[in-house]
Amino acid sequence: MRGRDPETGEFLGPSRTQQRGEALEIRSLAEKLVALPTAQLARLPIPEDLMPHIVETQRITSHIAHKRQLQFLAKQMRREDDEVLEAIRDAMDEGGEAARRETALLHHAEQWRDRLLADGDAALADLLEAFPQADRQKLRQLARNASEERAKNKPPRAFRELFREVRELLADASAAQDGDEDDAL
Repeated sequence: MRGRDPETGEFLGPSRTQQRGEALEIRSLAEKLVALPTAQLARLPIPEDLMPHIVETQRITSHIAHKRQLQFLAKQMRREDDEVLEAIRDAMDEGGEAARRETALLHHAEQWRDRLLADGDAALADLLEAFPQADRQKLRQLARNASEERAKNKPPRAFRELFREVRELLADASAAQDGDEDDAL
């Protein structure tokens, strides 16, 4: 649909600059797909006809050949519907956001564990105030055992178990909070 509309004089279809921008965006998406491990690729909604091209591009190590194969992959991707490409982008963004949330959760759990070991009952009281459903006795016992393990240079079994308990507590609270937000919508 090139040319102009005879009635209005407007250009039909996207400009060459827009087409080039879209092509570069798809090439960038292709580069991201090729960089992903196979397990992560399997979780994305990638059409079956694109998968062999992605695997082939990952296999090629020669710089110029890899670049050429990447261009070919991008060409194949441009033939796909916009909805398919948008679904892939959304799935990749969601995975990135989920990974960031998980990392933040782990850091938060580490902070609580360190506070429990350093401050003892005061930190436990703060934790129980923030999370009333927590098992006070189990957390106190794990914190005490972890402190003893450190003092005696023993393997950190209770230290790890305390971390797991706190992480599960935070994850449950986060999931409940996400559920409440979904209900509010």
